Amino acid sequence: MDNQNDIAKANYWMKLAGVAALGTLALFLLVGTLFALKSYRYIGTGISSTNTITVSGEGEVFAVPDTATFSVTIEESAKIVKTAQDTATKKTNAVIDYLKKGDVDEKDIKTTDYNVYPEYEYSSAACREGYCPPGKQTLVGYKVSQTLTVKVRDTEQAGELLSGVGALGVSQVSGLSFTIDDEDALKNEARAMAIEEAQAKAEELADALGVDLVRIVGFSEGGSYPPAPYAYGMGGVALQADSAVKSIAPELPVGENKIVSNVNISYEIR
Repeated sequence: MDNQNDIAKANYWMKLAGVAALGTLALFLLVGTLFALKSYRYIGTGISSTNTITVSGEGEVFAVPDTATFSVTIEESAKIVKTAQDTATKKTNAVIDYLKKGDVDEKDIKTTDYNVYPEYEYSSAACREGYCPPGKQTLVGYKVSQTLTVKVRDTEQAGELLSGVGALGVSQVSGLSFTIDDEDALKNEARAMAIEEAQAKAEELADALGVDLVRIVGFSEGGSYPPAPYAYGMGGVALQADSAVKSIAPELPVGENKIVSNVNISYEIR
């Protein structure tokens, strides 16, 4: 009886081991199959598509500029550096105070250039018998130059501010341009329009060729966002703020700025 029980138990464990082995083999085969199926879609991804079409699209957005930017340059000369710096600083502070009173925020007034350099006079001796002695260089003083870049967020004030700054004895007011403070949203809008146009062209072309669009295999974008600067300058002529002769604020129509996005999209076809 004991021998029969031992034989039955042995048969039981052998069957159980066989089932376990078959289960392990089945699981191994299943995992291998899933891996093969998963990797199948990556086959050939590193190979450039030979059957493609490329289409282009363009999007344009027009917007009224909401920001004016211009530069103010103050130049002063003196025999010593400190005197030139003090005079230039006094005029610069007067310009900044005037702009602040005109509702220009301090963070929108920025020094973009500051230079101190010597000034010389050159003299040459008379030439004798075909020989010209070298000229003489004489230091006569120093020049201090400071340039402020000003951003005006109320474009209707730009003309008045330009006129007022010019009456404070500055050397030059220049580089006036009208821009859009936040162009990103407009650029995105122009890009979306360009992509939509390109996609429509691709679908129309695919229908005409009798092919199907598979996927996008290439994309590039270009565009233009011209600020259209004004050539406005004081030319060194300035009026005193308390002068009886008052400058007339120029009229500065801002018009519209055009933001353009050009895209090229390549599609794989089959």
